[in-house]
Amino acid sequence: MASFRTWHCLLATSCLFLLLLASPAHGQLSPSFYATSCPTLGLIVRTTMIKALLAERRMGASLVRLFFHDCFVQGCDGSILLDDVGSFVGEKGAGPNVNSVRGFDVIDQIKTNVELICPGVVSCADIVALAARFGTFLLGGPSWAVPLGRRDSTTASLTLANSDLPSPASGLATLVTAFGNKGLSPGDLTALSGAHTIGFSQCQNFRGHIYNDTDIDAAFAALRQRSCPAAPGTGGDTNLAALDVQTQLVFDNAYYRNLLAKRGLLHSDQELFNGGSQDALVRQYSSNPALFASDFAAAMIKMGNISPLTGTAGQIRANCRVVNSS
Repeated sequence: MASFRTWHCLLATSCLFLLLLASPAHGQLSPSFYATSCPTLGLIVRTTMIKALLAERRMGASLVRLFFHDCFVQGCDGSILLDDVGSFVGEKGAGPNVNSVRGFDVIDQIKTNVELICPGVVSCADIVALAARFGTFLLGGPSWAVPLGRRDSTTASLTLANSDLPSPASGLATLVTAFGNKGLSPGDLTALSGAHTIGFSQCQNFRGHIYNDTDIDAAFAALRQRSCPAAPGTGGDTNLAALDVQTQLVFDNAYYRNLLAKRGLLHSDQELFNGGSQDALVRQYSSNPALFASDFAAAMIKMGNISPLTGTAGQIRANCRVVNSS
């Protein structure tokens, strides 16, 4: 009898150990995380995203950028969604985010729709990750199985948002270091930068490139200067220009062809093809859209794995803009 009890105890301990290894508490994200608790999650997000893109196709690009800006600060934890409330200071007022990052209303709508079907189950951080996937796919880009199981942060960091998000004026070495600090390779940097095949940027982000840099096509610079005055603060700082002048609302590989022609809108864009380490990969992506699509999807999954909160860490926010009251 004693030997039986010993065997049973060992078996139970082994099973518990295996269970813990498979548990989200160990940081393992899985595309099937909500298969039982919210099986219609993908359909809800997709339907809401279709409606949002029908209202404004640019929103697809904005939500990809929102995911990037979330993951680079404290990890992919939904911290960027938090509003300043009372003494709580969030990340929305950081230099790279203020009056720039957008799509919060769409995330709110997705959250509302999800809560109607699966209350208290799905994190805002996972909703941002799914919105980025559908924002890419619905504009013609690749799709991928999004690893899920993130939980929401109860904190945010204005300081890290100001320091960790790369500037559009960054050089290649600075970009490589910034991405490397997040566990992303130079190849990931080049693939993820391809998100700039969709969307727009403000004049204040590319003014220096079109007026001061020499690694830019003169005709392209002149075109952009028409809507971006040389002097800051003269009313044109927030004027928009397409990151990809050819197919600004279609997710394709034209971004890389633009770089070959020295028509990258941002200084940081053109740095990827300027006699440096990423020139060869830019050439490959410019002529091989399937390779770019595959590498972009893989890099998005990798970025989505930056320091997620899992298991009992963080919380599942009822409102993506505020921490749950205790």
